[in-house]
Amino acid sequence: MIAAVGLVVGVLAGVLLQPEVPLALQPYLPIAVVAALDAVFGGLRAVLDGIFDDKVFVVSFLSNAVVAALIVYLGDQLGVGSQLSTGVVVVLGVRIFSNAAAIRRHLFNA
Repeated sequence: MIAAVGLVVGVLAGVLLQPEVPLALQPYLPIAVVAALDAVFGGLRAVLDGIFDDKVFVVSFLSNAVVAALIVYLGDQLGVGSQLSTGVVVVLGVRIFSNAAAIRRHLFNA
């Protein structure tokens, strides 16, 4: 429940305050958001499976976003930023869809 409230508060704060992301960080923001969504879907799946741990969720949320952004940064430094960005999005996308499928199976028994 805390995660859902935090997500809603964060989205509302972003919409109302409309923070400006520095130009240098703009390439990393979408990757960090996808990584954070992966953690949110994983947390929701854990709640439904009855194994949710708030400490694991917070560490997963932060570390997913930081590691994904660091991978893309490293790719930028090596000149292959777009390829690594695509790789990160594909890997996290597969995880998100896997968690979404597990959530669907749990909720609808299908």
